[in-house]
Amino acid sequence: MPADYDAIVIGAGPGGEVAASQLHARGLRTALIERELVGGECAYWACVPSKTLLRAAEAAEQAARTAGLRSPERDWRELVEYRDFMVRHLDDSRQVREYRREGIDVHRGEGRIAAARTVQVADETLSAPRIILANGSAPRVPSIPGLQEAGFWTNREATNLTEIPRSVIVLGGGPVGIELAQFLRRFGAHVTIVHDGERLLAREEPRAGALLLEVLRGEGIDVRLRTQATEVRRSDAGRTATLSDGTSASAEQLLVATGRAPRSEDVGAEHAGIEPRPEGIAIDERCRAAEGVWAIGDVTGVMPFTHVAKYQARIACADIAGQPAHADYDAIPRVVLCDPEVAAVGMTAAVARERGIEVECARVVLAEAITRPWTFERDPRGELGVIADRRRGVLVGAWAVGPLAAEWIHYAALAIKTAAPLAVLRDMVAQFPTYCEAYLKAIEQLAP
Repeated sequence: MPADYDAIVIGAGPGGEVAASQLHARGLRTALIERELVGGECAYWACVPSKTLLRAAEAAEQAARTAGLRSPERDWRELVEYRDFMVRHLDDSRQVREYRREGIDVHRGEGRIAAARTVQVADETLSAPRIILANGSAPRVPSIPGLQEAGFWTNREATNLTEIPRSVIVLGGGPVGIELAQFLRRFGAHVTIVHDGERLLAREEPRAGALLLEVLRGEGIDVRLRTQATEVRRSDAGRTATLSDGTSASAEQLLVATGRAPRSEDVGAEHAGIEPRPEGIAIDERCRAAEGVWAIGDVTGVMPFTHVAKYQARIACADIAGQPAHADYDAIPRVVLCDPEVAAVGMTAAVARERGIEVECARVVLAEAITRPWTFERDPRGELGVIADRRRGVLVGAWAVGPLAAEWIHYAALAIKTAAPLAVLRDMVAQFPTYCEAYLKAIEQLAP
């Protein structure tokens, strides 16, 4: 006989964990299914380990840029031990015990919808009138001749490495490739980034990508734009990639960081009347995918961020509880935690124009506009840009490159979320000296 539940959550990443906890808190008997480790990609192989590794290199560089300090000694072994602590030594037994103690049943295995209201996991059959798909995404590995035979890293091998390789080829100039390339370079590896786009961070403002390109090349990273690998083979160096511009690159390791693909085609969605599209499971504003089925996180293909998965989990659970629920993605921050940090929210100027908005933009060089960059570091770096809707008199986008930008981008996120009038933003008073003061300098450039 099937085990009966009020709700089943397939996938125990950040979104799935929030969903299971909120459903349980609302009194629903809940099953949580996980194929690997409770906590998901973010906790063990992505956000948590990568940011832990990045912090050590960032702190050392920041010390060297701070008056009165010198770059501290780097202890790789200690950092590895702390990284292992942060990823729980790839052991989720404590998390599983805590969920079961709370009353949430954790099932191990690949969960698949077998029929309406029915989920199969390992040799168990579970049933529930509410199913949430939160089964995430997988690395998107390009079909390059010889790549599989030569061997490669994805984010998993790169964030759980125990020794720094002498050299690395990074395929991809997006957030993952940039963060890991900078970390590896700062710990001594020779790094080559191969990116087929015209610029880094193609979805963000061109100026942000240009500033970052300058930083990476200044640190000795070989960045090759408008180029892609056409073949990979084993060589004396480790791996050699033949490139589309007629050159080649050789390194001990090759890291594939060319994006991620939703796990939308192996979850049995068709048995619930859902089309399993490669670009992700289609959802409405309440995260509904079909009658009795919701989807959240990377599997939807909406925005592949941990914070979006958690947000969608809250939306889905509110809808299940019969409460008003409507997902709004207009003010979701996007961050690359390199050094200096890159942060953005809302639309780029190009996207805003495509949507028929009468756009007005302003940009400030932080060191020329405010005091905080000078108290933070010598030779201060960074810029802030804002994008406004001239007719409505509100911000529709913002971007920043600078220290701690991931923290102060939320000023713009709140302004966009609430459609705060520019007149109100001009009347805001930011603490002196902080990076948030730059917003006033930028907004003052916009027409009243």
